[in-house]
Amino acid sequence: MTVLPTITRPEINLSDIQGFWSRPDAEKEAAFALLRAEDPVSYHPFVNMSLVDTEGLYAVTRHEDILHVSKHPELFSSAGGITTIDAPPEFNEFFGSMIAMDDPRHARLRQLVSAGFTPRTMKRLEDAVRRIAAEIVDDVAERGECDFVTDVAAALPLRIICDLMDVPASQHGYVFDQTNVVLGAGDPEYTPEGTDIVTALLTAGGNLAALMDEVARSKEGGTGDDLTTALINAEVDGERLTHAELASFFVLLVVAGNETTRNAISHGMMGLCANPDQRAIWAADFDGIAPTAVDEIVRWASPVTYMRRTTAQPVTLAGAQIGAGEKVQLFYWSANRDEAVFADPYRFDVRRSPNPHVGFGGPGPHFCLGAHLARREITVMFREIFGRLGDLEMTGEPEMLLSAFIHGVKHLPCRFTPSR
Repeated sequence: MTVLPTITRPEINLSDIQGFWSRPDAEKEAAFALLRAEDPVSYHPFVNMSLVDTEGLYAVTRHEDILHVSKHPELFSSAGGITTIDAPPEFNEFFGSMIAMDDPRHARLRQLVSAGFTPRTMKRLEDAVRRIAAEIVDDVAERGECDFVTDVAAALPLRIICDLMDVPASQHGYVFDQTNVVLGAGDPEYTPEGTDIVTALLTAGGNLAALMDEVARSKEGGTGDDLTTALINAEVDGERLTHAELASFFVLLVVAGNETTRNAISHGMMGLCANPDQRAIWAADFDGIAPTAVDEIVRWASPVTYMRRTTAQPVTLAGAQIGAGEKVQLFYWSANRDEAVFADPYRFDVRRSPNPHVGFGGPGPHFCLGAHLARREITVMFREIFGRLGDLEMTGEPEMLLSAFIHGVKHLPCRFTPSR
């Protein structure tokens, strides 16, 4: 049984990046456990948050309440934004894709994007996942050591997405750098020195959008099997994606798709290293255990810590009275540790079943469109690791991302027996 550190309610303010989110994960786990037990829909006044124009946020920490909010978009809107920050209007150009929309706009975009995933595109995707995972392991196998995050976990989803969208290989490093700025906003390592967070985000988003616009213009009227060609030429009920919508979707894809998988793989490797019994169970029957192991990795990692909704009218949730226009944040990390849903929730269990985690978001219109791809990438990457880097072990403490939004790992030093 896991024993969590002691923490008191006055010590917990989920809006305080430096004061709360810089704490060790175990202390954050203890805070979520206390909130679930005593204050499941809790209010947190903003501190050191000059970019927001309201007084605070309501944190939803129980699994059942997050499911309720996710199923009622008419009460809890996504159009107000997905993070704590009330973004300036110009942010919508780069970060206002369908994840920050309500129906019917959301449904239209999702339908158009789904139409781009043709059988040809999916076949290319399946082939790319296997090929790229093998190439990544090829690149590190002879070295005997690596930074697992930058060399392995982050490389896979980024290269797959760029390959899928037919972004030139010469631009992959550039895309990696820009997505780190977006994902790591607020972390000194990723915010350029002398640049404020808003400027850094807008610049990185604009750079990614401009790159995709250039790729898309070369694909109009084409017949290739890449996703950009499929999306720019897809038509549903006489409608097509605009260049701005495609650019915005690309930003979402490289940020959300990259982040979820890179951090799931990183946290998964940490979980396996810390639990050799679970590693042995999976290694003994990789294909048989993989489906439950991958979902346990996503639950364990909870790569997206929360998603925000905005109340469309006054509501009552778990006894809390919330006015219209308030920020309501769904803490998936907390829901994935809910004792009422998960037996021994702090145990990493590759055979956990059932596992109704919300690592890909709650049910409803905004459930992650890329969940299938993420599961596939995680499975294939760990198959390569088990097969070729079987004795990989951590050689130092992971370096965690300073973020309330992303449960991220920046660096993870590892070693293994070199091989060809």
